[in-house]
Amino acid sequence: MRTPERLVAVLSCCLLFGGCAAHVNPATVGPKPGPIDPPSQDALHNAIGRGVRFLVETQNTSGSWGTIRHKEHTLYAPYPGTFIGFRAATTALCVAALIEARSDQPGAAEALRRGEDWLLEHLPEVRMSSPNVMYNNWAHAYALEALVLMLGKEPPGTARRLLIRRNLEEQRHRLLRYQSVDGGWGYYIYGPTIPPIGGTVTFTTATALIALHDAQEAGFPVARKVVDRGLYSVNRSRKPDFSYGYQMRSGPMTRGSQKPGSLGRSQACNLALYLWEDDDISLDIIRTWLDRLFARNGWLSMARKQQDPHQGYYGNAGYYYYYGHYYAARSIDVLPENERPHFQDHLAHTLLALQEKDGSWWDFTLHNFHQQYGTGYAVRSLVRCLRPPQDGAAGKGAP
Repeated sequence: MRTPERLVAVLSCCLLFGGCAAHVNPATVGPKPGPIDPPSQDALHNAIGRGVRFLVETQNTSGSWGTIRHKEHTLYAPYPGTFIGFRAATTALCVAALIEARSDQPGAAEALRRGEDWLLEHLPEVRMSSPNVMYNNWAHAYALEALVLMLGKEPPGTARRLLIRRNLEEQRHRLLRYQSVDGGWGYYIYGPTIPPIGGTVTFTTATALIALHDAQEAGFPVARKVVDRGLYSVNRSRKPDFSYGYQMRSGPMTRGSQKPGSLGRSQACNLALYLWEDDDISLDIIRTWLDRLFARNGWLSMARKQQDPHQGYYGNAGYYYYYGHYYAARSIDVLPENERPHFQDHLAHTLLALQEKDGSWWDFTLHNFHQQYGTGYAVRSLVRCLRPPQDGAAGKGAP
């Protein structure tokens, strides 16, 4: 068909259907996942239990999780700051997983206590990895999430509760200190300046905003101007279909900025916008992107366990995998309760099939932190797939 004829055909279709195509929101149109056999609640409990057992058995004698082990293929990692940050972030994820799992199996309570003690003692040691690397931002963000959960289960008036509050306040202060001049957070910067200049990454910014929201919900308020600057940073990399570029400067048609390349980022970015009540986000967008994650999971899964970052199609990296599914689980939490089972079943179906024989989950060989952080993410995701008690009591499976 020649170009004028094609144009006439398109215009005719628009007129035929009342011009409705011009009003379709591209962020609420997408693929639907195929039918599955929903996993049983027993299968979920069993997988969570195996994950908890893995965490108990692999905890370091110090109470932390993860060790420095040389890998030929891994991330740029200035020594020693990188590993201090990685260990703190990994330990925070594992502590949060043990709290949310509420496991009564042997050793779980003791492992949780030792992990909490390690965080309270060593979080103050976390600093920038080097003058141009800020992996510490991951530690500050996940420390906030873990400390909020720790605070929630600690009785009022105890000395330990005061210690948790002091650490929570300090980690919030550290995270705010490393907010970039352009409003976001990242892990590489262009020069040794505070506040950092450049290097903002969309999903790191979303991670920080979600952790800060957790802190605010726990009684540690965040200035609105801080939030608005972060939201501005995320939105600058957002396309109309709510896929997100890797950085603020990512071009709209780079492979990582297209929908398959944003599968691991859009869940966190959408959730951050929703929690902080951005005007452009809606539950319909969150539903559409959850469906897209499960329908197009192969694009993200093909990067899982690849040796190099961004080795997958559309620039996907292995370490996006369980990260993206964790924020999908948290996105499910904001939906009305009667809508959650569809997404919970698909999430559980995806994650249960990937559990390793030793009970762990992993997606990228990050020295010897990979199984621990992957298991932390996966356990935290699966507890959000558990059904509420049958007596109708409130609950989402996770505190």
